[in-house]
Amino acid sequence: METLTAKVQNPEVSDQRKLIRNAKARSIKNPILTFAPRKSKEVRKVRKSVTTSFGLYWHPNFWITIMKYDKEINRRKTFAIISHPDAGKTTLTEKFLLFGGAIQTAGAVKSNKIKKYATSDFMEIERQRGISVATSVMTFEYKNMLINLLDTPGHKDFAEDTYRTLTAVDSVVLVVDSVNGVEEQTRRLMEVCRMRDTPVIVFINKLDRDGKNRFDLLEEIEKELKINLHPMTWPINSGKDFKGVYNIHDKNLLLFTAHTKATEEDSVVIEDLHDPLLDEKIGQKDAIQLRDDVELIEGVHGALNVGDYLQGKVAPLFFGSAINNFGVKELLDTFIRIAPVPRSRETNVKMVDVDDDKFSGFVFKIHANLDPKHRDRIAFLRVCSGKLERNKYYHHVRLDKDLRFSNPYSFMARSKDIIEDAYPGDVVGLFDTGNFKIGDTLTEGEDFYFTGIPSFSPEIFKELVNKDPMKTKQLEKGIRQLTDEGVAQLFTQYGGTKKIIGCVGELQFEVIQYRLLHEYGAACEFRTLPFYKACWLTSKDSKKLEDFLRFKQQNSAVDKDGHPVYLAQSEWFLNTEKQNNPDIEFHFTSEIHK
Repeated sequence: METLTAKVQNPEVSDQRKLIRNAKARSIKNPILTFAPRKSKEVRKVRKSVTTSFGLYWHPNFWITIMKYDKEINRRKTFAIISHPDAGKTTLTEKFLLFGGAIQTAGAVKSNKIKKYATSDFMEIERQRGISVATSVMTFEYKNMLINLLDTPGHKDFAEDTYRTLTAVDSVVLVVDSVNGVEEQTRRLMEVCRMRDTPVIVFINKLDRDGKNRFDLLEEIEKELKINLHPMTWPINSGKDFKGVYNIHDKNLLLFTAHTKATEEDSVVIEDLHDPLLDEKIGQKDAIQLRDDVELIEGVHGALNVGDYLQGKVAPLFFGSAINNFGVKELLDTFIRIAPVPRSRETNVKMVDVDDDKFSGFVFKIHANLDPKHRDRIAFLRVCSGKLERNKYYHHVRLDKDLRFSNPYSFMARSKDIIEDAYPGDVVGLFDTGNFKIGDTLTEGEDFYFTGIPSFSPEIFKELVNKDPMKTKQLEKGIRQLTDEGVAQLFTQYGGTKKIIGCVGELQFEVIQYRLLHEYGAACEFRTLPFYKACWLTSKDSKKLEDFLRFKQQNSAVDKDGHPVYLAQSEWFLNTEKQNNPDIEFHFTSEIHK
């Protein structure tokens, strides 16, 4: 951090002004003014005067501080696109990249998956099935802002990857299909967003298809996802009668023509909804309906409170059709305007300030290559503070050793580029030789862990059975490494050695079996177990917890970090145990670092 320091003998406004002039003379923008409190009345007076004069921040210290990375931090926005499968995530991603100039032709993301496979699709299983089973990271520029976009897999079997990705972003765009409305996966993803109060923007897609009534959709989203919506655009009809959307914020009308892409020429500025031009463009009947709808919306919602959006209380709402490039630009422009820049983050020791000059970051995902010729792994690291530099040593907190990275990657659309440095908000790929687990923290010498990286209860449980006793060692090593990557969760029976694998979907068991055989030479099979949920247990009374685990040994296990887990056979069993053991708390999620 570059600092300009000077002792202030008396905290008078004139002294502060001298310091400001000194900072401005050195072409340093946005200096942060701080001085020590003397008499509280005097401080309040000076503080008010200085903050109104210069629009500065307040800290209880004696210096004027200039943030070195301020410019880089303020031009970065990191977000994820989430939705139920087939709601239009990949299409919307593609349109964002198109606006940012990262790809030149629409259809590149889709055709890439079908014909050539996406660069991010490392796995053979992804290539065979043509679906994303892993989060892909893309970086592009739009209106002088650097946007890090994480396109997540919608498929339920790979939800765990999506959940963890949400811990690495500052905001989210949630895509809802106007035909199907809120679906199962949408609910679960919103639960994760609510855990961290992540700001959400909702995009209702596929308006060119006959779908649900727009007011019914609003009610359904608010009720099912427990979030207040604030419409920013409003549609005129839907399906074959779809005529366009009215931008309530910018007071313009975007007209829709079937089978064509939206352009600037389709936009008509209408300051007043009673303008006869509106009737001329969309017809009298629809104009009357639009006036009534907008009047109702403005009466109920008023202007958008950006503060409420940033706290995760309100979600701005947009309507459009991603495949036709319709309503996407309005969404992207608003996102640039209101979405949060990288924020400070909580650790087990302190709050790490985003403008701290010491580097820190955490691994939220590990992507392994299934190609036997290149058995490498890439760890995805989110930079939280300071500056990551190539070929510099950083401290790995869990292993307590220093590591150096000679080729950190940034992901530009579908290609990887080696970078020299990275700033808060950036997502960087680091080559991993088995050093990283999900949730690991890298720092410049300090010892702390970032918290809030969740581990969710699996839904399918199978016992891992070794088919070749000569390969026991390879199997043990393989399953531990795979579960470190977050492919599945590993439980060991309490007081025993039986290994239980928990997954969200059947496809993950195929991935594990394939990889254990091809990468570690260990043949195995799975036996289905009759469990329905894994619950992490906590209790203030350690003896009661130990007694419970001993009495319920058949249903008790420990996860790979040593936390006790109860494996419930059904909802009835779980509710019975909760009632019988009021001193023990049952949790469906567990943080990797508490």
